[in-house]
Amino acid sequence: MIGNCGQTSLKRKPRRGNPMQDYDCLPRDLRRWISSAVLPWSARSVHRTFNKALARTGNRALAFSELNLIQRKLMVKDAQKIWGSSHPDAASPKR
Repeated sequence: MIGNCGQTSLKRKPRRGNPMQDYDCLPRDLRRWISSAVLPWSARSVHRTFNKALARTGNRALAFSELNLIQRKLMVKDAQKIWGSSHPDAASPKR
């Protein structure tokens, strides 16, 4: 059963804890980002990824740019596996 995640080749992991509580604990700007994300990110995953990007860049705006780039790379990877390299979303992400 694929549930509400649709067709994807990306790895899925079982949930731990309370996903809604994890979402509620996110800072407002991260909640806004995850609510408009294209992929089904977990609150824990987006928080961990954002914190790594923030530690690397030292700037929240740059960290969000990295999140967008990571999401785009995952979309390209998934599109290539599911629909093939001729799909419009299978083009390499721009930096």
